[in-house]
Amino acid sequence: MRSVQPEVFLVAQPAIDYDQLAAYLREVGGEQWLERLDRGDLPSGETASGQKASDAQNLAEFAGKMCYRAWEPGLNPNVRRVRNDHEAYLQNILKQAHGSVLEHASFTFVLHNVSRVMTHELIRHRPGTAVSQESLRFVRLDDIPFWFPDWARADQELMKRATALLTEMEAFQGWMADHFKLDDDGVPFHEKKHKTSFMRRLAPDGVATGLVWTANIRALRHTIEMRTDPGAEEEIRLVFGKIGELARAEAPALFGDYTVTDGAWVPGWRKV
Repeated sequence: MRSVQPEVFLVAQPAIDYDQLAAYLREVGGEQWLERLDRGDLPSGETASGQKASDAQNLAEFAGKMCYRAWEPGLNPNVRRVRNDHEAYLQNILKQAHGSVLEHASFTFVLHNVSRVMTHELIRHRPGTAVSQESLRFVRLDDIPFWFPDWARADQELMKRATALLTEMEAFQGWMADHFKLDDDGVPFHEKKHKTSFMRRLAPDGVATGLVWTANIRALRHTIEMRTDPGAEEEIRLVFGKIGELARAEAPALFGDYTVTDGAWVPGWRKV
């Protein structure tokens, strides 16, 4: 048994092709919006992750202005006033619950050493997400990585019995691999897959695994709120607290309305 801690890595996020965006804006007479980037009115530079600062935010604003042809006054005679303050514009998007424009920007995370208990909870959030999870039909367990919350670690008798049980289950995984001769020369892959699929049934639901999880900003906001709620399962609260911190660092104008109290992320604007 190997004790682990859930970790979250932000591995991908939006990247705008500004040359193509500029070509479109020239077609519709909206070049002044992009000129704001040169003046420093839109986020630029690099974030802590080394990515271009908030292409996610710029993409959300671009999509919002597309809806009303609100690049500058006069392009749409129905629009007399155009918001040019980037943060104020995005705050208004959140306030008006104009959430569809947030769906264009997605972040991709690697969730490492999270249990299958947690991933079964996570897949309930399907809209606006994509999941690729390590498959124990193909990946054989040579140990049983396992997360214990602090309160469990403090219970000596519980830890003694849990460790003994997990150690026995881990040894049984090794015994089965030897018993099925999975490492012998000439064992076809379909046979390994068949036996490995059976072996996973004798591993605990709490075994740590990994997955790639992608969510657009609208889905992220909903899931962060739901899964850091005090009533949510404790491991998923821990993981989504980490996701919230990463998202807020990368797109503060889109996640800065949250207040965090005892691990619960409460948005200033709901149902975006």
